[in-house]
Amino acid sequence: MRYVSTRGGSVDRRFSEVLMEGLAPDGGLYVPAHYPTVDDAALQRWRGLPYAELAFEILALYIDDVPPDELRAIVATTYTPETFGSTQIVPLRELDESIALLNLSNGPTFAFKDMAMQLLGNLFEAELRRRGAELNILGATSGDTGSAAQYAMRGKQNVQVFMLSPLGRMSPFQQAQMFSLQDENIHNLVVEGSFDTCQDIVKAVSADLAFKRQYDIGTVNSINWARLLAQVVYYFSGYFQATNDNSERVSFCVPSGNFGNICAGHVARKMGLPIEKLVLATNENDVLDEFFKTGRYRVRSSGETMVTSSPSMDISKASNFERFIFDLLGRDAHRVADLFDVELSQRGQFCLTEQETACIARYGFVSGKSTHVDRLRTISHTWQRHRTMIDPHTADGVKVAREHHLPGTRTIVLETALPLKFEDIIREATGRDAPRPSAVAGLEERPRRCEVIAPSADAVMAYIARHCNA
Repeated sequence: MRYVSTRGGSVDRRFSEVLMEGLAPDGGLYVPAHYPTVDDAALQRWRGLPYAELAFEILALYIDDVPPDELRAIVATTYTPETFGSTQIVPLRELDESIALLNLSNGPTFAFKDMAMQLLGNLFEAELRRRGAELNILGATSGDTGSAAQYAMRGKQNVQVFMLSPLGRMSPFQQAQMFSLQDENIHNLVVEGSFDTCQDIVKAVSADLAFKRQYDIGTVNSINWARLLAQVVYYFSGYFQATNDNSERVSFCVPSGNFGNICAGHVARKMGLPIEKLVLATNENDVLDEFFKTGRYRVRSSGETMVTSSPSMDISKASNFERFIFDLLGRDAHRVADLFDVELSQRGQFCLTEQETACIARYGFVSGKSTHVDRLRTISHTWQRHRTMIDPHTADGVKVAREHHLPGTRTIVLETALPLKFEDIIREATGRDAPRPSAVAGLEERPRRCEVIAPSADAVMAYIARHCNA
C-alpha cells in the first residue's frame, strides 16, 4: 500500500512514513493510493471475530511495512478488556427500535479518542524503537484529543507531547484531565483563541519543514492517517453487532467538528461496508452542515466561533474535510490545492460548482444541527425514557439522527464521551449528577501543570526548541 497527498506533492510513501510525518510536506493530507474493497465473503468471515482480530484484518490491508506478527501483537496489546472495560471493546446499546448507541467511551480518558490514540501510542513506540529515533508530538485539542494523546504517550520512551488548547474553552473536567498530568514528557500549552487558532499553529509549525525535521515533529490530531485508520474498525464492529447478515444496511450518525470521526465512516463505506447514510451532526458552529446543504465551505473567524455546551465541536475549520473533498472531486489534487491553498486561504471560503455539489449524494452524506435547547431536551428525554445518560455531543447526534431516520433502517449514533466530562449540562438537563468512577475522584482539585503561551507559531516553536534536544 502506498500513500499520496491530497494536494499532489508527495507520492509513494509507505505507512510507517506517513505515521511519523503526519502532515504532508505540501500541506496536504495523506490518503491511501486506493481503498481496499471488502467483498461479502470477507465480511462474513469477519463477522464473528473479536475486536482485536477484526482490527488486525482491517489494518493489515493498509499496513504492509510492519511485519504481520508484530502488527497483530500491537493490536492485541491495545484492544483489551482491561483498557476498554468489556470484551466487546465497543458494545452496542439499543435505545429503541430505530436508534442504537455505539459505546466508544470506556477507555482511559472516557472519550472516543482513546480508540485510536491507544493504538497510535503503541505504533509510535514500536516504530521509534525500530529506528532508534525520538519524536516530538505537536497537537491541538478542543477537549478530548489532548487527554487521550497524553494518556497514550505518558511515560513512553523517546516521545514528548506538546498539546495546545484554547484558553477557557474546555469543560472543567477536560482541563483537569490534561493539566493534572505531572509526567515530564507532557507539555500543556494554553493559547488565547479558539481551537481553530491552535489547529492553525500546529499546521504552520508542521509546514516549516526545516524546523519539523530538526526537531522530529509529528502529529496525533486526525490529520495523522494512522489515527483515522484506527477509527474505521469500529464502524465494522458496530455494523456486525447491529445486523444478522450482510444484506442489511445501517446508517451512522456522527457528532462532528473536525470531520475525522465521520471521515473514517466514509472510508469504511468506500471499502464496501453496507452503510446507507452517513449523518453528520453539528452544534451551532454549523460550517459542515452548511456545506452539505449548499456546497459552500465558509470558515468562521475565532471571534465568530461560538462557545457552546458541546465544546469539543466548537470548530469552524475541519482539518479532515480535505480528505473527503479529494475523493469527491475524483482525486483531482490540483483542484483540491486550488480550493484549500488558494481560495480558502485567501478568501476564507470556497464554493463547489453545481456539478460537484450534486456528486455529494453519491457518498451518502446528509447533515443537521443541534442547539443548546435541543441538547437539554435530548439528554432529558433519553434519561427519562431510556434511563440512559448521554453527553451533550452524543445528544447532538441523537437529535439529528432522529431527524434523518429512514423507516426500516437502524441508525447507529457514535457515542463520543461519558457524561461525567460535562457535569454542568447533565445536571441542568436531568437534575442529577453524572456517575463518576472512583479513579477520578477529586480530579479538579489536583495540582496543575500548564503554561499560557502567545497564540503564534513562533512562540510555540521557541517553546519546543527550549525543551528538546535537537
